Amino acid sequence: MKKIDLHTHTISTISDYSFYFDLSKVKEYVDKLKIDALAITNHNVFDLAQYLQIKNSLTITVFPGIEVDLEGGHLLVITDSDEFEVSNFDEKCKQVSALIKTNTDTLTIAQFKSIFTDLHKYILIPHYDKSPEIKKATILDLQPHITSGEVASIPKFKRMMKEQNGLTPVLFSDLRFSSSLVDFPTRHTFVDLKEISIAGIKSCFADKSKISLTKESGNDFFQATDEGLELSTGLNIILGGRSSGKTVTLDKIAASSGSAKYVRQFSLLQNDEETFNRTNDTRLSIVNNNYLTEFKSVVEDVVQVDLKQNLLSIESYLESLKKFATESEKKDLYSKCLLFSEELFSLEDFKNLDKLIESVTTLIENNEYQDIITKYISQENLKGLLNELIQKAIVSKVENEQKKWLNSIINDVQRELRVKTTSTFIENVDFYKIATDEMKVTKFNQVVSELKKPRNINREELGKFSIITTAKPIESASDLQKIGRDKRTYSTALGKYNEPYYYVQKLREAGVEDANLYKFFVKIESVTLNKDGFKVSGGERSEFNLIHEIKDATQYDILLIDEPESSFDNLFLRKEINTLIKDMAQLMPVVVVTHNSTVGASIKPNFVAITHKNLEDGKFVYRIFTGYPSDKELSCFDGTKIKNYEAILNCLEAGEDAYTERKTQTYEILKD
Repeated sequence: MKKIDLHTHTISTISDYSFYFDLSKVKEYVDKLKIDALAITNHNVFDLAQYLQIKNSLTITVFPGIEVDLEGGHLLVITDSDEFEVSNFDEKCKQVSALIKTNTDTLTIAQFKSIFTDLHKYILIPHYDKSPEIKKATILDLQPHITSGEVASIPKFKRMMKEQNGLTPVLFSDLRFSSSLVDFPTRHTFVDLKEISIAGIKSCFADKSKISLTKESGNDFFQATDEGLELSTGLNIILGGRSSGKTVTLDKIAASSGSAKYVRQFSLLQNDEETFNRTNDTRLSIVNNNYLTEFKSVVEDVVQVDLKQNLLSIESYLESLKKFATESEKKDLYSKCLLFSEELFSLEDFKNLDKLIESVTTLIENNEYQDIITKYISQENLKGLLNELIQKAIVSKVENEQKKWLNSIINDVQRELRVKTTSTFIENVDFYKIATDEMKVTKFNQVVSELKKPRNINREELGKFSIITTAKPIESASDLQKIGRDKRTYSTALGKYNEPYYYVQKLREAGVEDANLYKFFVKIESVTLNKDGFKVSGGERSEFNLIHEIKDATQYDILLIDEPESSFDNLFLRKEINTLIKDMAQLMPVVVVTHNSTVGASIKPNFVAITHKNLEDGKFVYRIFTGYPSDKELSCFDGTKIKNYEAILNCLEAGEDAYTERKTQTYEILKD
């Protein structure tokens, strides 16, 4: 088995953050992580001189590569390290660099194929379950040259491994060799090869059975630190005495394992109410936005309506019409021209047509649900519909441009005629728009009336807690200040609260930005209840915070919890947290540091690590012993072993004697 990392960066490009390259960090990384093959893959750039410098400085295989912005996603292109291929690759990469000048530029598939003509010569690895992801249609267009896809985490790697017809997942560091590097990432892939070669790697990527996360332990384990600690991809417990290196180990895992959700010791107690309120506000903001999303677009539309100006336009029109009628016998040469009172052509709004074209395009390009779509509508019919809609749009938009052109001529002619005549001209007014505006305001008032009715809008169950979110009418100016998070005077606006259209105008006068107007129509509140239906107490807030933090870990790659027993009682840990932790371990690696038997023993972990600190030759030596809970002995990197039974009793029960004494003299005596 060979350990490879085919995604690393050595140049800070326009698509990257700023960093200073340090060749010594490359050497340190390769030696410390025992890397067998490396690829240099900078964003849209290949630096031949730098590549040769790195290659000549290492004893391992170093492949030339590039990370290309392709159709909005990223694609790794890696070639052989043969001198001729490297020179040829350099020329092709220069073409990529010439086309991608900004961080928003991207190659089309046609451009990519015209540059890299012999695709069979390269290893092509798209971002597959990693942002920015390559479109599935692009991957299909590059077949049969793509067999693997880069993922961002261990959970995604394992999930893709289970997909029968999916790409082979690969996990790489995506590392920047910066001079400031301290902890190295541990995201690598092992390939079942004796000798490293492009052909060999491609062969392994085409067969999921020939790749793994670890050299000897398959995909049920992963390297957790750059010092070589391997842990289960399920549930791990780290035990150890005081100051034996438990938290240091957890910090090291957090630094090396990508995006980690780290629940630190005592972190949920230091600002208990503050953490609770912050968590509640975040959730409330999400619910608020989800509930009011459609209403927001309604407000954005109605805020463009100016009823006062519409009324003035009508009055001006009627006044000019009456005056024009009384002067009909006094018309001069200019006012008798047909264009003098000609109305402008009305212009079409293409929003709905554009949306329709976009929707049909989505149906055609969608790969995930294509079998369901084609069951009811054939691709041929969809393409025919799209073609007809596009033709309609072209014709209509050309007509619109013609109308605009004619309107500009009419306006110019009328302006000249009206300057030269003494006759009154009839003011132009768009009655259709005025009527539509009136209907919008009426409908808006009805929508707001319905929106203001009190109701529960969301209920979420989180462990033994229930979070109920309600929407209610605004009752006071202080409600508006809470929504606006400011000290503005809202009393004038509140006076128009039952006249929604005019309420909007007063909010604008008070200084509320148009983008935030929709938030001021209802107050949305959330209450957290315990299992008995009462508001949570201070202690329960801490319990709620812990449950929320653990649940929130689904957004991360790994969950780390440092001594939860320091903040919570055993009953809560056993009944609520242990089950939750085991459930999370089905989704991602979970590491819990503890010296509490309720967590350590009853949770039944997949893997155990015990930290030791010994004084040897006048120096403290730290070791980590690992193994399965059922193992007789636990092993360290250096070959030393300890007895599992004794180590766990010492960590969880302060030793066998203390455990026996407590059991017989404390608990047994209380029986019956």
